Amino acid sequence: MRSILFRWPFRLPLMPRAGKGQLAQELRDLVDGIKQKQQSRKIGGSLPIARPKGELAGLLSVTYPKTRLSEMVLGPATVNALARVKREYLSQDKLRSHSLSARRKLLLVGPPGCGKTMTASALAGELKLPLFSVQLHGLITKYMGETAAKLHLVFDAMTDARGVYFFDEFDAIGADRGAKNDVGEIRRVLNSFLQFLEQDDSDSLILAATNYVTMLDEALFRRFDDVIHYDRPDTEQAKQLVQNRLHVFLGRRPGWKGILEASAGLSHAEISRACDDAAKDCILTDRKSIDTEMLVSTIRERRRPAEPTSE
Repeated sequence: MRSILFRWPFRLPLMPRAGKGQLAQELRDLVDGIKQKQQSRKIGGSLPIARPKGELAGLLSVTYPKTRLSEMVLGPATVNALARVKREYLSQDKLRSHSLSARRKLLLVGPPGCGKTMTASALAGELKLPLFSVQLHGLITKYMGETAAKLHLVFDAMTDARGVYFFDEFDAIGADRGAKNDVGEIRRVLNSFLQFLEQDDSDSLILAATNYVTMLDEALFRRFDDVIHYDRPDTEQAKQLVQNRLHVFLGRRPGWKGILEASAGLSHAEISRACDDAAKDCILTDRKSIDTEMLVSTIRERRRPAEPTSE
């Protein structure tokens, strides 16, 4: 809005006292309105809505995470990619001044339980934004055209309410359009998604996650700003996970060889849950620390029946 400059002295037209009071009130209302609009445009500032309403209530669920990227145990390439997303998002104005855009549209791919969902929470926590999770059961319907219309509502919300918008199990709508078992309605939904994603110029982050990257349509990869890969933890990451989860309960000399052999091939989530099980057993049996045998046993319980243990 252009600023209005007054040269001093200036004269207001004479009017009754009641008219002067009304003018003063209108000026105060105008100034207050400008201040509120300016505050709502600031990154990390106040947001227009706190909870999805109307039709959006069945399409989006909202949380306000406090998770941080430093809490995650990930490979160096993944850590660097997420740090770059954060750095660019916080410097959007600087990039725009040089006709450049921050990374906002991210495709997260990798095995289940390796940090994709936690990444959405961590980015929301780092950037002090609400996390809007797209509810696929509310989005996908059997009626022709209705799913695309609902998807349009979600993308409109990205402009109205800045946040992190998370499409989990994205292969449900992003599957290859050339697949033999392709459904016509899902093909139309994917076409709509591609169009909305390309046209989006909001300040929101858009994250899509899948465990089945090979199922995705090739056109998707060109529409996202970055594809971030996740893998099961290696030996060093597995050790760090156990230390982070059980630092209060670990003894002075845990048997790392047996622990890491039992952890080989498990996901971050499976190792974390095994550590929680060991901690609960320790508390319920009134022990001061977890012995290696107990921890190895809980880790092995997390393996699937057909999955051989490392011995």
